[in-house]
Amino acid sequence: MKRSISVLTAVTGSVLLAGCGGATSVPGPTGEGPLAGVCPATVVIQTDWYATPERAAAFQLVGPDGTVDVNKGSYAGPLGDTGINVEVRLGGPFLGGQPVPAQMYQDTDITLGFVPTDDAVRAQEEFPVTGVFASLDVNPQIIMWDPATYQVGSWKDVPGTGAPVVYSEGKIFMDYLVANGFVSKEQADASFDGTPSRFVAERGKVMQQGYVSNEPYRWAHDVEGWRKPTDYLLVHESGYEIYPHAWSVRAGELDALRPCLTELVPMLQQAQADYIADPEPVNAALLRIAETIPDGPPMTAAGNTDSVKVQVAEKIVGNGPDSTLGNFDDARVDRVIEAVTPILRARGDRIADGLTAADLVTNEFIDPSIGLPAVPKP
Repeated sequence: MKRSISVLTAVTGSVLLAGCGGATSVPGPTGEGPLAGVCPATVVIQTDWYATPERAAAFQLVGPDGTVDVNKGSYAGPLGDTGINVEVRLGGPFLGGQPVPAQMYQDTDITLGFVPTDDAVRAQEEFPVTGVFASLDVNPQIIMWDPATYQVGSWKDVPGTGAPVVYSEGKIFMDYLVANGFVSKEQADASFDGTPSRFVAERGKVMQQGYVSNEPYRWAHDVEGWRKPTDYLLVHESGYEIYPHAWSVRAGELDALRPCLTELVPMLQQAQADYIADPEPVNAALLRIAETIPDGPPMTAAGNTDSVKVQVAEKIVGNGPDSTLGNFDDARVDRVIEAVTPILRARGDRIADGLTAADLVTNEFIDPSIGLPAVPKP
């Protein structure tokens, strides 16, 4: 596939050292480079949460020395020598409670947004988006527990424990688990506050949601009053196979963005591959962002290092159904649509009949030659 720019040079090119304070200015794009006039002068990427290793491909695009803006909740800098800038916006509280698709339609400066497959289905009627790149192949969402309290080998064992399963209200995956008998209705407890406080206070007699690439390490190493191993099940293994971070554009702008996406999407693929190959420079940037923008999740250098190892081991970051990083499996997307449509309709969402993967995702811009190397079996 012929490219007008070296993907590797564009993604890993260095940027000027920027301050850690508030509204520090970002060096403007030069206006000269292969993406100048092809892509927006600043490609804005709206993430769904704070800056974490699971979202690091976006920050890898900027490099380790980007500018942190506390007020905007963003990290920005030139995209190598391409002639354009990248601005990565944090999600969570910076979204004001809105899902990413709704935010994309409210703020049309956003070029790409992180949209999980279930949210894309829910948004299709009012805020349609098209996924062009999947930075994570497997959802890191888990249910975790104390193995000294509960013996669980698979999802079918969870209801028999009778343990409260604590999660954040509104999570579609929990409705799926209940509907399919993996969690009883009586177990589902939507009181999770994002902290380990209840888990510790009840000495592991509850199960709770988490990320496999975050909470198990933190609980074992950093959580006062616990500091011992936990066990977990990936929600993905229950059959809830969403792509958690589908980098998506507004569906109606796909044609206009096609020249840009043709060049940019392979850079997104390469950014994820480069981060996995050498994560520590951007992991240090993630720490800097966390230290600068308050109220985010706890973060340590050791935890970030472990997160990357876990993401690789659990194939959270991995090639798609072949040897390509970032592509979508249409059959898998169709299975998600089939699984979540009745759940969303029961919640009162309008979901069109006949929705298919072709309505939500495309592999048009994916470079099939970019993938992670095969990991030798132990």
